[in-house]
Amino acid sequence: MRSIYPWLRTAACCVAGFAATSAIAEEVTPLHPKFNELFQRTLTLDNVPGGVYAVVHRNQIVEIQAFGVRQRNGTEPVDAHTVFRIASVSKTFAGTLATLLAEQGQFDLSDPVSQYVPDLQFKNPQFNIDLEVGHLLAHSSGVVPNAYDNLIEADYPREQILPHFNRINPMCAPGACYGYQNVLFSLVEDVIAQRTGQDYSRLVNDLIFEPLAMSDASIGLQGYLGSDNRAAAHIRGRNGWFPREVNANYYRYAAAAGVNASATDLAQWLIAHMGYQPDVLPLSVLEQIRTPQVRTTRDLRRRNWRPLLSDAHYGLGWRVYDLKEKTLIYHGGWVEGFRAEISYSPDYDVGLVILINAESTAMNGLSPYFWRDVLPRMEAEQWVPYQYANSIQPLPTPLQKPERTVNFPFDLCYACLL
Repeated sequence: MRSIYPWLRTAACCVAGFAATSAIAEEVTPLHPKFNELFQRTLTLDNVPGGVYAVVHRNQIVEIQAFGVRQRNGTEPVDAHTVFRIASVSKTFAGTLATLLAEQGQFDLSDPVSQYVPDLQFKNPQFNIDLEVGHLLAHSSGVVPNAYDNLIEADYPREQILPHFNRINPMCAPGACYGYQNVLFSLVEDVIAQRTGQDYSRLVNDLIFEPLAMSDASIGLQGYLGSDNRAAAHIRGRNGWFPREVNANYYRYAAAAGVNASATDLAQWLIAHMGYQPDVLPLSVLEQIRTPQVRTTRDLRRRNWRPLLSDAHYGLGWRVYDLKEKTLIYHGGWVEGFRAEISYSPDYDVGLVILINAESTAMNGLSPYFWRDVLPRMEAEQWVPYQYANSIQPLPTPLQKPERTVNFPFDLCYACLL
């Protein structure tokens, strides 16, 4: 395991887009002292070829730790700039971009989808009228979950899948229930292209990747193949993990699953989502993205998250978890050969990214174990990883222990993953 970004122990440096200033930092107490060891041991036990995680606080990347190699039996190591497929974490980009464009007046999230995609028809004509753009981004269309994902995996282009929706009787009215989608979610690309006259991928690059200095990020299969520092996909076989050629199928649905990125890229994405790049992502956009749109009760039954969650919703391209009295913004991604997770606390401006190049269940417990340790510590101690940050949002003054703390109903158990 290699420490790529050591804990900040000296001057906090000026970051692009922030005022230039510095101060000497105190000796740092790690935010999660055992997470590095837990990450390494967990991936080692399942023989995962490679992975990386990043921790951010306010406007700083405070830690990146890489593990293993880009391809099994290879020698090239994973590092902070290794590109992974991030699968459904791509939805966070689509939800954010659409909300940003709506804020600019390009379209309204309450616009009917039929205005932009007239070929999408359902058995119930009223459903065609009631389905709105915002329902696509919140997975609240009312359609049975994962509708026609099997046709994505059979390499059907979207225009050949859309006619199949006229066979569907929805589960509920739009906005009334949750059903996770890929085909329907990707229709936001049509909305954006028609209203802006620009390609979805180009807009993500121009409005997000470039201004946030996400220099490793791209969209699509060619973007992935064009990176010299990319992780290979791995699937499990009889003799363990083996490399698998990356399939183009889900790449055709860019808004749903088309982004490639490194841990460094996604750390910058988190910093912007915590409010430290308001010229790129205004706070009004962030507030709208985080607003719960539909309840996701199934999340409350996820084994590793269940002890933490008191409620769960989907916002606009992001999941919104209630952890007792605090909020966690989260999304996961899983596509053949890769897994990804991204999450952050808007209460404490702490974020976590995890990327691995295998479809390993070792991923399942890592984020929950990080947050169940970190949030009580932040609540009780007002932990700050360095004395000064070039912060748009002011530090609490003075830093005090709050009168009321959150008591989580379990003890820390790092061995429980093993």
